[in-house]
Amino acid sequence: MPTPNGKRAAPKAPPPGATNRAARRFAARAEAEQGNAPRAERARPRAAKAAERDAPPARAARPARPERGPRKESDRDAAPRATTRPAARPARAGMPGRPGLPVQARADAPAPTGRRNNPAGRPERRPERQPERVPAAVAAETHEPQRIARLLARAGVASRRDIERMISEGRIALNGEVITTPATIVKSLAGITVNGLTITAMEPTRLFRFHKPGGVLTTSRDPGGRPTIFDILPPGLPRTVPVGRLDMNTEGLLLLTTDGALKRALELPSSSVPRSYRVRAYGEIHQRVLEDLIDGITVEGVQYGPIDAGIERRTGRNLWIGMTLTEGKNREIRRVLEHLGLQVSRLIRTRYGPIHLEDLPPRGVDEVPPQLVAQLLNVLKRGPDAS
Repeated sequence: MPTPNGKRAAPKAPPPGATNRAARRFAARAEAEQGNAPRAERARPRAAKAAERDAPPARAARPARPERGPRKESDRDAAPRATTRPAARPARAGMPGRPGLPVQARADAPAPTGRRNNPAGRPERRPERQPERVPAAVAAETHEPQRIARLLARAGVASRRDIERMISEGRIALNGEVITTPATIVKSLAGITVNGLTITAMEPTRLFRFHKPGGVLTTSRDPGGRPTIFDILPPGLPRTVPVGRLDMNTEGLLLLTTDGALKRALELPSSSVPRSYRVRAYGEIHQRVLEDLIDGITVEGVQYGPIDAGIERRTGRNLWIGMTLTEGKNREIRRVLEHLGLQVSRLIRTRYGPIHLEDLPPRGVDEVPPQLVAQLLNVLKRGPDAS
């Protein structure tokens, strides 16, 4: 503090017995009184400095708006509100709803739609276009030309190989003449007889789910006498053909159809129909190695397409793997996993396209709903890249 003669008083010494902290506080206070502001700023706590640095800048106060007095009644009457509505456009001749030449409405003019004529403020929905239905008799007669073996296979007579054998034996005739070659082109079943019997019209395509157990072959007959799926199918089913094949020890979903063309379309690799499997294997493998299968792999000179694989559960060296592929080559999963050092002990197919195995018991059979069959046919017609 300044003394009466204008000079600053000398700072007092710290009291005897003061601690180091008290001495530092005394020195900081003395320097602040002597005018050493930077040293005093450094002596402030760090938290106070940080709070001042991080605080947002103070905003200048907005000046108060001057109060307006009430408007006089005379001013309101003297200065009416100006309108901004433009003047009406002149009437055009021949325009409906405006003065001019009369216009006669057309009888076939559609009713107006939109928000102007809808009191609810919503645009009216247009009626959905109904697809044109083709009579069954016309549809049966407008088949595209195809080989007779294929047409009879689609009609459920027999497989293509059996039909070709029946043609070589002279058991199939067209309009009374025996057919000698399976390359005969026909458009319908009209005039075709097998063993002297007329072939009825083709029935709608039917598709069945079958839970194939292990230990049976996916074929109609086996020269070695081993059991096949047709030995264990329940009675009452129509003549069906399996879609694809499952190995003798492979279990799970197997599709059966009455349409040979559908069977062929589902089996083609170009159709890219996804098939999912659960695999029980033994060995050591890392998840990253299975994820690399999405780029495909070559095993013993055979190129396999993308495989979506991942570990579902691991117990010691036993593990369950989920795999989804689109090609379905012969023993593809077993060969790929054996190439990666795994031993497959069980293989179960759980899905084929949009059809799942779900809780169908082993050896159980049920029919796929017609709506799902129609959806599958539409997908195959549009191709795998269709949205």
